[in-house]
Amino acid sequence: MAYEYKHIQVQPIGGRIGAEIQGVKLSADLADEVVNEINQALLQHKAIFFKDQQHLDDVAQEAFAARLCTPLNHPTVPVKGGSAHILEIDSRGARADSWHTDISFIDAYPKVSILRSVVAPAVGGNTVWANTTAAYNDLPEELKTLADSLRAIHSNNFDYAAKVSVPKEALEKYKNYFNSTEYETEHPLVRVHPETGEKTLLLGHFFKSFVGYGSSESRRLFDLFQSYVEKLENIVSWRWSAGDVAI
Repeated sequence: MAYEYKHIQVQPIGGRIGAEIQGVKLSADLADEVVNEINQALLQHKAIFFKDQQHLDDVAQEAFAARLCTPLNHPTVPVKGGSAHILEIDSRGARADSWHTDISFIDAYPKVSILRSVVAPAVGGNTVWANTTAAYNDLPEELKTLADSLRAIHSNNFDYAAKVSVPKEALEKYKNYFNSTEYETEHPLVRVHPETGEKTLLLGHFFKSFVGYGSSESRRLFDLFQSYVEKLENIVSWRWSAGDVAI
């Protein structure tokens, strides 16, 4: 049954993931009903996008974020100067060019990430998200049974050179603080979303191995399950403009 939105306009942009939210000026002063509908749209569409939010600065973004959830600092990457939680992502330094679930190497990883575009290139620079619930649902029953039984080790100590495309100097600087403390944790491959009850696949480039499997077997299993995440029908690509916000 489709959810009836009364306070925001929700325009789906993909068959399985992604919606543009219209009629909202993001701030900490939004009515509870609006915040609740934003959260509902996020649960329904997995990734949501807002245009023309140029009024937001770092402080206002953090204040809005606190309406959705409790902000969490990255455990190793320093925040932008003058902010409490914000990380700077740009083409010359910190960025991710491979599939990942943010900070999956800690026990309680974030519910959401909120991205705000300040300066955007005229061409390129898209960000891509995947619907890992749809990926799980696409699995044949035999693979669902296997996935339900697997547990995986996630770590922030991984092969950056193979997985991240950045200049060598920036890469070394990033590694120095990203790995300043090594984290490793164990998660089930299949996580049940606490609000929707949906099953999701927890994968991405912080994956290290499956419990009880060697590195070669783990990699083959990872590639198999990751291929369902990366199916074209399960992803959405967003072309940024200055002032855009993605959750």
